Amino acid sequence: MEFKPIVYVLDPYHTDAIDLLNSNENINLILPSASPDTLAQWPINATAVLVRSETILTKTLLSSAKSLKYVLKQGTGVNNIDLQACKELGIKVYYTPGINSEAVAEFTLALALDVARRVSEIDRRVRNGEVVVRSQVLGMSLHGKTLGIVGMGHIGRCIARKWKGAMEGAVIGYDPYAAKDAWDGTEDKKSLEEVLKVADVVTLHVPLTDGTRGLIGEQQLGWMKKDAILINAARGGIVDEKALGRALEQGRLWGAALDSTDTEPPTRDVYGELLENQNVILTPHVGASTRENQSRSGVAVVETLFKVLEGQDVPSYRAA
Repeated sequence: MEFKPIVYVLDPYHTDAIDLLNSNENINLILPSASPDTLAQWPINATAVLVRSETILTKTLLSSAKSLKYVLKQGTGVNNIDLQACKELGIKVYYTPGINSEAVAEFTLALALDVARRVSEIDRRVRNGEVVVRSQVLGMSLHGKTLGIVGMGHIGRCIARKWKGAMEGAVIGYDPYAAKDAWDGTEDKKSLEEVLKVADVVTLHVPLTDGTRGLIGEQQLGWMKKDAILINAARGGIVDEKALGRALEQGRLWGAALDSTDTEPPTRDVYGELLENQNVILTPHVGASTRENQSRSGVAVVETLFKVLEGQDVPSYRAA
């Protein structure tokens, strides 16, 4: 009997991706709808696993995998996968960089406008029964303002284009590792301090590494303009949330929006103190969560899976 690769989908995927998987008769497919006992058998049986951010693949778990060859991750971040362990064990890791750029950039722009024009704040106050006087809830226009981008990868470049078109403002950036073609119309600043001191809106688009953890802390927040807006739609841990809370309480920023937090999803139990600030928005890492993007990126993962199972040469993620 011909062996069929066993593929486990451990996290929810868009129906378009699931339909594509189901169309392949050359794999044995285990979906998230299977029983917990069946899903728990993946380290023993799986040739490949498809994950998102929910499943944490630790060295201990990966080491217990008997026949695992491939890990496929939907999205850009791979912080939930022990990449070094995969390298040591000969497990190849694939992900989908660049596909979610438009969605995350769009959401970043939405957050900036929301904070600047106080949309969520005013909506909350109306829902709570308050009579809101327009002259007492003046927003801030972003037209012609300067955007500072930390991280000029796919998403950073995409938000730069959108900002220039929508806001007609200058765009400055900081990224010592960016490709030369990343700076089309964006001014390359040589230090983070330069960006933070000039930008009206600062948006973060870097991975979480030892070098970026706590990148925006007390000192960096002190460099920012008093009416500046900070947005983190990248990864929790890049912003020192306690320091941000103090800056907001002391009126040292116009506001902030965090789509990525240390604790995800953010809850009032954890973030009640930060949420006392009306000028902060917390969302549960939904920057890439559009129907179109979830379909497109999910299908991209499945297409990559089919290629590697057929023996095609597909570039995998390289651990340092």
